[in-house]
Parts: sequence; structure tokens; C-alpha cells
Amino acid sequence: MSDKSYTPPKVWTWDKSSGGKFASINRPIAGPTHDKDLPVGQHPLQLHSLATPNGIKVTVMLEELLAAGHDAEYDAWLININEGEQFSSGFVDVNPNSKIPALFDKSTGVRVFESGAILLYLAEKFGAFLPKDIEGRTETLNWLFWLQGSAPYLGGGFGHFYAYAPEKYEYSINRFAMEAKRQLDVLDQRLEDCEYLGGDTYTIADMATAPWYGALVKGLVYNAAEFLDVASYEHVNRWADQVMDRPAYKRGRMVNRGWGDPAEQLRERHAASDFENKTWDKIGDES
Repeated sequence: MSDKSYTPPKVWTWDKSSGGKFASINRPIAGPTHDKDLPVGQHPLQLHSLATPNGIKVTVMLEELLAAGHDAEYDAWLININEGEQFSSGFVDVNPNSKIPALFDKSTGVRVFESGAILLYLAEKFGAFLPKDIEGRTETLNWLFWLQGSAPYLGGGFGHFYAYAPEKYEYSINRFAMEAKRQLDVLDQRLEDCEYLGGDTYTIADMATAPWYGALVKGLVYNAAEFLDVASYEHVNRWADQVMDRPAYKRGRMVNRGWGDPAEQLRERHAASDFENKTWDKIGDES
């Protein structure tokens, strides 16, 4: 149906056949669909996630904490959202919103959901990657919350209509392309003046933003680099290279990944040695 001929009904009802690529896992109600406990590993931090941009934020943070010498060992369990694993009773207990990532800290009994909240929790727990002075802390949180509010326009807006929607609608693509480029310009102007988003120091704001906008300018999401002319955002590209070349970022990007190069897929992570011994190419060799 053309978007020009659609008239909304007086009361919206759910059509299970609509929704495009992710229709099978979307629904207008909350709560679990089946009973299943989450697995529990030996480490205090239990992460249940998938290597989407929101998931990568958290695994990058955990790997950065470990690289900096903090006692932040963790178990990372893959949640296959295409199979509806986010709707298990165990997952819903940790995140009633049924979205990855979700973190449970066995040492405190605290559950944390929403990726930005997880980054802030870990930064405060370990006293790292968040400035302690009021000005630096506030500027870092400005950009963290900017990302949390902006990324849905990129992912659920531009990415959905440009890459995933079952039909291409000019109005929707133009609307969200304009907003994606405006946001890239916001970042570019900020990064012209500062090495990192929070200022001169690498923080959770950079970890949150690079998996979205860094991946966009590097052509890693939506196959839209040419369409959005991302090469023109010189300072975003410089910053993206700087952040994404960090060894901890490269490791974090591999965790809970179940697609792409098998050598870059670490579907579960329980020890630092897993990066050498348990990537999917090696698991495949064992089977």
C-alpha cells in the first residue's frame, strides 16, 4: 500500500503480518512469553546481550575496565532476539522492557537495564571513564544522554526505513536522513573542538556513541555511507578511527556476535582467553 493512500483507523489494531524484517519479534504488549531461567556464570557481573550497537556499548566498557586493571570480569551470554529469547521469564526479570543488553550484578543483587544506565552503573561502581569533577562529569553525561535520545532516530528511524522496511517510502527516508545528517553535524562540530565527546578524556560517552555513529561513518551499519555522504564529516571520522582502533573496543565488538566473520564471533565470553580459544571459527573446528 502506498503511504499516500493510507488513512489511519479510529482505533489501531495489531496486524501480525506487518512490520517488515523484525515483525516476528515485535508485539504491542510487555511481559514474558515463556518460562526459562537465565544461565549463571562464575563472575559477579552477568551480561545478557547481543552485539548490536547497544550491546557493544557495554562489552566495550567491560573490556576497557579490564584493560585498565579493574576487577570487572564478567560472563556474557548471547540473547538471540530473532528467536524471542528476550521474552523469557528470566530475561524479563532482569529487564521488564525485553530489550538487550541487561546486566545482573551478583555482588550487589542489582539489576541494570538500558545501555546508558549500565554504562553509568559500571562507571560509578569502578570509578572509571567518568570524570569526577562536576564540569567534566556533567559534560560527559550531556553527551551520553544526547546519544541515548538521538540513536533511536538513527536506528529505529533512518536505519529502519532505509534498510529494513518492507517498502521504501520517500517521505520517511527523507525525514530521518535529514535528522541523521543533522546529528552527524552536531558531533562533527563538537569533535572539531575536542578530542573526545566529553573533552580531552575518553569516557563512557565515546563508548556509547561509537557503536552507532562511528559505525555509521565507517560503513558498518545500514550500507548508507555514500547515501549520507559520511566522508564529509571529517572530525567524526577522525574520532571514530581513534576510538574503534582501541584494543578493548575491538574485543568488545566481538562479544555476543553471531554473524559475520567467524574469527570475530565470540558468542559467549567467560574469560579473557576466550578471545584466543573460543571464537566461532575455533568452535567450528572442534565440532
